[in-house]
Amino acid sequence: MDDLRINDNVTIAAWGLSESFARASGPGGQNVNKVSTAVELRFEAERSPALTGPVKTRLRRLAGQRWTKEGAVVIFVQDTRSQARNRELARERLAELIVQALFVPKRRVKTRVSVNQKRKRVDAKKQRGDVKALRGKVEE
Repeated sequence: MDDLRINDNVTIAAWGLSESFARASGPGGQNVNKVSTAVELRFEAERSPALTGPVKTRLRRLAGQRWTKEGAVVIFVQDTRSQARNRELARERLAELIVQALFVPKRRVKTRVSVNQKRKRVDAKKQRGDVKALRGKVEE
């Protein structure tokens, strides 16, 4: 298995990746009972020196149930009848997940509603309430 190149700065070493194969469910006719086409790609994310701490934290959140207790990301693919294509898809999905984790989200800047805006909102509510109050029964 080759190294997995994510971008110019990040490359996952082959020792951190392992593949296992199983029989896939779904279409395939008689072939489905004989050939192991489903791929389980396992990436030892917690032990990988290619990723920094914050990236690993974001990856854990993005991976969700695919993150194991040992700190590995497990991707299971059985989309096609070809083992080679399923291997490619698994590697692509892992790469996409890592690219998403590499993206640093912008910090939210807290803002406050100005006093003038609060006053305008309350005035508008009062005005609307007055209009609705005028809709009542007319007293003679």
